Amino acid sequence: MEHTKTYHSMELDTTEGIIVIEGPVPASKLASLDFHEGLVAFRPPEKQHKALIEIADLLEGRIIIAREQNTIVGYVTYLYPDPLERWSQGNMENLIELGAIEVIPKFRGNSVGKNLLKLSMMDPAMENYITITTEYYWHWDMKGTGLNVWEYRKIMEKMMNAGGLEYLATDDPEICSHPANCLMVRFGSKVDRDSIERFDRLRFMNRFMY
Repeated sequence: MEHTKTYHSMELDTTEGIIVIEGPVPASKLASLDFHEGLVAFRPPEKQHKALIEIADLLEGRIIIAREQNTIVGYVTYLYPDPLERWSQGNMENLIELGAIEVIPKFRGNSVGKNLLKLSMMDPAMENYITITTEYYWHWDMKGTGLNVWEYRKIMEKMMNAGGLEYLATDDPEICSHPANCLMVRFGSKVDRDSIERFDRLRFMNRFMY
């Protein structure tokens, strides 16, 4: 499968000033930008910056960023699912995962996340993919936002909807471990029926187990 990447960019007028949303951004450009110290949801900022550079270098890897001048203030990542996850077990070349999305507190409430997702789906190549995201409540910044788990889940779901991802059921044990966790999926318009059926078998791997 050919993993073409078509760059798009837009300006977003926020309450904190204008920022640029752009991508997929190549590793060389990511390396030349500063990484905001408030991007701490998944690992320390310097390590997450390095991880984004490594993802961008992957054949299928895609990084879309929100940038205030020369500083990355938000991002979303797309890459193949972790080999340890069930989603990689089908060896599907056209299944990619929205692995992480994060925006610094300063710009939250300005639809930055929604626009990161909207811009990422402007690339015609995304129509070739089944795009998934697995949402786990323990990654959510409920302390920083003051929201409870269900309020945060509602916001996450609305944001993912902006990128065309919709809730789908699964029997994945980690997702089923808490009712707020969920699987969200977008089927690209060029995804064939066979791929959808293969994906459905990944969604429900335990249906015949007693």
